[in-house]
Amino acid sequence: ELFAVAVAWSVFFLLWNTRRLEQNNALLLLGIAYFSVGFIDLVHTLSYKGMGIFVDDLAANHATQLWIAARGLEAVSLLLFALLLGRRIRTWPVFCAYTGITALLLASIFIWNLFPACYIEGVGLTGFKVGAEYVICLTLVLAMGLLFKKRELLDSAVARLMIAAMALTIAEELAFTLYTDVYGLMNLVGHLLKIVSVFLIYLALVRSSIVRPFETMFQ
Repeated sequence: ELFAVAVAWSVFFLLWNTRRLEQNNALLLLGIAYFSVGFIDLVHTLSYKGMGIFVDDLAANHATQLWIAARGLEAVSLLLFALLLGRRIRTWPVFCAYTGITALLLASIFIWNLFPACYIEGVGLTGFKVGAEYVICLTLVLAMGLLFKKRELLDSAVARLMIAAMALTIAEELAFTLYTDVYGLMNLVGHLLKIVSVFLIYLALVRSSIVRPFETMFQ
C-alpha cells in the first residue's frame, strides 16, 4: 500500500515540477489526480482493520469505503485523461477541484456518514461495494479504449504500459468483488495485482520520464 502511495506522489511531484516543459497538459491532470488518490490510499492503509487506529468493527468498513473512493477517483481520472489527451487544461482550477473532491469524500466517510456501507462485519461485502467495483471496471474499459485510439499522442512505451496497468486494475477490482474476509485469499490476490499495476504506472510515468525525459515529456 505504501509503495502505491509513493508511486502516486512521485507521479504528481514529477509532473507538477515539469509542467512548464510538457506539451501534453492532460498528463498534469493525471499527476494531480494521483496526488489525491495517493492521499486517500494512505488514509485507507492507516485505517485498515488491525492497524489499531479505528475500532475494529468500524475499521473494515471505513477501509473498504476509502478503497472504493480512491479507485473510483482513479478510474474517472484515467477516463478524463484519455478524453482530454491533446488538449490544454487550467492547472490551478483542476488542483483545487481535486482537493475539494478529496475533502468531500473523506468528510462523507468520517464526519457525515453519508458514504454507503461497503463492508459489514460477519456478513461481508455490500451490494453497493460490488456494484461500484463493476462500474469502476467499466470506466477503466472505456478509458483503455479511448487511450488506445489516441495512443499516437503518447510515447508508445508509455501508452502500452498505461493500458496494461488499467487491464491489471480491472483484474484487481474483480478480485475485490469475491472476498468475504478482509484477510482472505482473494483480498490478498487483489492487493498483489495492485502492486503489479502500480509498478507499471511507475514504469510508464516515473521511470520513463527520468530515463527518457525528452521522448516522454515532449511526446
